[in-house]
Amino acid sequence: MSEHLATIRWQRSGPDFAKGQFSRIHTWAFDGGAVIDASPAPSIVPEPYSNPAFVDPEEALVASIASCHMLTFLYVASKKGYQVDSYEDHAVGVMTKNEAGVPWVSAVTLRPNIAYSGDKQPSAEDEAALHHSAHKYCFIANSVKTDVKVEPAG
Repeated sequence: MSEHLATIRWQRSGPDFAKGQFSRIHTWAFDGGAVIDASPAPSIVPEPYSNPAFVDPEEALVASIASCHMLTFLYVASKKGYQVDSYEDHAVGVMTKNEAGVPWVSAVTLRPNIAYSGDKQPSAEDEAALHHSAHKYCFIANSVKTDVKVEPAG
């Protein structure tokens, strides 16, 4: 159907690669021209080999899931006749260890706060159904085994 491109660039800069004394800071470049500074999470790789100001892969996974859910939600809501004015989500990903003891992002909780306007306002049940549809059709949610939940904001 389509391809989605990312170029990941890293260059060694450290005195002793074999001893792990090298920066893991790198960039993500996308086909539209955006370049993102990336780094491992400082909780996984300490400074100076990481940079907490940069995006880490775990944060990017959480953002990707939340963004895909939001975009799908907006589409579904528009098709149902709701007018969404704003959507803000404070998504949280949790890392745990799997049965083999390997860390993974096992759960992502979405907590969207959505503002509507217009004559047609969704009930709590309507909004839950919109989220269910958004989750069902989100490309990213369908691509990961991470448990994705939607909770009310607040």
